[in-house]
Amino acid sequence: MKWNKYTLKTRTEAEDLISSMMQDVGIEGIEIEDKVPLSQREKEQMFVDILPEGPADDGVAYISFYLEPDADQEEMLERVREGLKEIAGWGVEIGEATIQASETEDKDWINNWKEFFHQFYVDDILIKPSWEEVKPEDRKKLLIQIDPGTAFGTGMHETTQLCIRQLKKFITPETELLDVGTGSGILAILSLMYGAKHAVGTDLDPCAVDAVADNMANNGIAPEQFEMMIGNIINDKAVQDQVGYEKYDIVVANILADVLVPLTPVIVNQLKEGGIYITSGIIDDKETVVTEAVKAAGLELLEVTYQGEWVSVTARKKETQCAG
Repeated sequence: MKWNKYTLKTRTEAEDLISSMMQDVGIEGIEIEDKVPLSQREKEQMFVDILPEGPADDGVAYISFYLEPDADQEEMLERVREGLKEIAGWGVEIGEATIQASETEDKDWINNWKEFFHQFYVDDILIKPSWEEVKPEDRKKLLIQIDPGTAFGTGMHETTQLCIRQLKKFITPETELLDVGTGSGILAILSLMYGAKHAVGTDLDPCAVDAVADNMANNGIAPEQFEMMIGNIINDKAVQDQVGYEKYDIVVANILADVLVPLTPVIVNQLKEGGIYITSGIIDDKETVVTEAVKAAGLELLEVTYQGEWVSVTARKKETQCAG
């Protein structure tokens, strides 16, 4: 089957925000091409000592995405254009933002991402795809096996790593966890492997159901440990009711700041008193927007942590003081 390929010309500084936006509007597979030099850490994760010198970084990035021929091409392109306008409105340089169309075979992209996803580490955790073997020296590490497919992340992004480190601080054997925007399920699955009692994940994308089921099976997570729900918890009362109220010790949301702002006053109702709210997906210049939303919702700001240009905000729901 042939797919329609669209290539957006933009700037490297806008890559992460545009990629997140594309996932939010329902695009299930992207490729990014740029000339940004690999960091030392990225070189180490490729298990090579020397790489050939690449061309100088010119700040230009090409982000390609794919649509099935029977999809509404114009509707999706309009969503992308609106998303680009919103990102530009935040003061982010998006460059030309021109989109070129072409046609490609299914085989050109649906499995090619596997060539670029290799095992990597987050502190004492080894995250690897199912097609790679565990090296002898890694057998004592906590292993999580994630196959992201074409729709969801792997854990390699800074925001996911920020959430992982915060989750480690607060999980107990009694933890009831809610993962908003669960995607591949990596944060909820890892929380269960850390010893959490039970997890619920929500996502807008129905593809998350299969992605989570596969990753649960790969990591030995029983069906009764992790429930999946599809829908928008921000404005869908039925989803809020299904998720439940005042029942979660931890809510984690690795979503863009502009989604966290309306989410936060809603999610307060899902948290138990004293419950922990862990957020990321926050570009550094949006830190204040999220911390102010957290405070406005009546939460106690506990910690702000950083990795690269990304931020994680952790807060606690205050406990009701009884009159003495």
